[in-house]
Amino acid sequence: MKSTPNKYLLVLLTAVGVTVSGCKDSFFDRAPEDALTLDSYYQTAEQVKASTNALYNVPWFNFNNKAFWAITELSGGNARTYSGDVVNFSNFSVTADNNELTNGWKSLFSVVAQANAIINNMPAKVPASVDPTVVNNALGEARLMRAMAYFYLVRLWGNVPIIENTLDFVYSPKINTNPVEDVYTFIIQDLEFAEANCTKKIRTGTSVENGHVSSGSASAMLAKVHLYRQDYAQARTYAEKVINSGEFKLYGTQVAGRTFTDLFRTANNNNEESIIALQWVGGGQYGRGNSMQASFAISSQITGTGDGYGVVGPTIDLQADFAKEPGDVRRKATIMLAGDVYPELNSAGGGYTVPADVNAQNTKAGIKKYVVGSRADNGGLGAAQSAGNNTYLMRYAEVLLIEAEAVLAGAASTSVPAAITAYNQVRARAGLSPKASITQADILRERRLELAIEGDYWFDLGRIDGFNATTHPRAIAIISQQERGTYSNDKTEIYSERYTPTNDRFRFPYPSTETAINPLLTQAPVPYTFK
Repeated sequence: MKSTPNKYLLVLLTAVGVTVSGCKDSFFDRAPEDALTLDSYYQTAEQVKASTNALYNVPWFNFNNKAFWAITELSGGNARTYSGDVVNFSNFSVTADNNELTNGWKSLFSVVAQANAIINNMPAKVPASVDPTVVNNALGEARLMRAMAYFYLVRLWGNVPIIENTLDFVYSPKINTNPVEDVYTFIIQDLEFAEANCTKKIRTGTSVENGHVSSGSASAMLAKVHLYRQDYAQARTYAEKVINSGEFKLYGTQVAGRTFTDLFRTANNNNEESIIALQWVGGGQYGRGNSMQASFAISSQITGTGDGYGVVGPTIDLQADFAKEPGDVRRKATIMLAGDVYPELNSAGGGYTVPADVNAQNTKAGIKKYVVGSRADNGGLGAAQSAGNNTYLMRYAEVLLIEAEAVLAGAASTSVPAAITAYNQVRARAGLSPKASITQADILRERRLELAIEGDYWFDLGRIDGFNATTHPRAIAIISQQERGTYSNDKTEIYSERYTPTNDRFRFPYPSTETAINPLLTQAPVPYTFK
């Protein structure tokens, strides 16, 4: 196995803030930097466990910061902006020179590199005194997070290079892409390893330990990946494995007084619905805290830290979709409308009432999801562009919707109890009446409203015409009817904006900075040789 030079590992570990002190008080308590060398690092079970902490934080920052919501929510039609650096995602004119596209690419491959550093270097350095199950759990975490990064990469760019040891390409970065099917095979292999080797859990309450993924997290991701590949039988098998395990629960249904809104409060990080989540340090240095509130919050009165720029607002189309079923509690937890009251914001002052002139990006509304308020609202933690709330990459509600769709299996409709029960659990928490029969359109809409501003709807649109499709008639028909426009200044008239993407717009161009370094990206993909 190829080893990493001590100096290289020292730089890598200190750059991403890997810890050796464990997770007793914080996910990211740091060790003295002079202690981090390849030969001395992985010497105890606690050090091995802590080695994966960085996989949940810094490498993801430039994806989470803006690229994540710009690429997915603007393209998917859930959000709009005037911001010149990302507005092109809304109208399907983004080019290879877009900085946020580049940030997304680099960030995701940073996750791959961090995971590879653990996978390729840890096993040879761990002494026999460390329980092998601890080592295998850490390797499973690394492979799950590598799979997660590749799952984003393959859905955004299609053919991408599979890299199992980043150091192989440090001095020779020219590498061919590999076909979509091979990337999915690689993802599945990583997830199967994680399922077999990560710790099994039953999650209750909230805890820092729940911040680490488990065997069940891998099972849930396998359900999602197989659903995207339209392998409905496998998707159902894995979804039901997760459901029957009892590890995760639909938050707000187990304890009186909890609501969907509570899922997105910092105090409820790592709850029993959270399957995979990025872990942020409120008030931490730039790059270690969650910066989404800075963009989403409609006012600095909410954040108390000078940010709260309201650079993105919910589209008129998303607002209209929520309005189709009045009483959906997810609307208020996702979108701020004039007169809405949020007791958790400005909590010491009696709550925050959305002003009558709310108008983020001329939408007559604002984004609420991932807006958590001031330091005082969050236990004294937080800073400008540095909140402490997690970013969900997968929640248990999605597993229930995967079960419903896997049972439907491409049919026109279904009333099979397994599908209906799972689907209606999600609707019940939202305060909506149950349905006796459901269609693909019902599931797609439920996924949109449940997961809005969580980066999934664009990918759902990209898959409804078939796995790895080159034409997207159904998706294009949906998108072309979306109202992505604005309200007039007096808020009485809609200035309509509708866009019809071409088929090639469902995959993004490789960043020009990357193709300049690696011209092979633009050539035909090469089948991957699996080890």
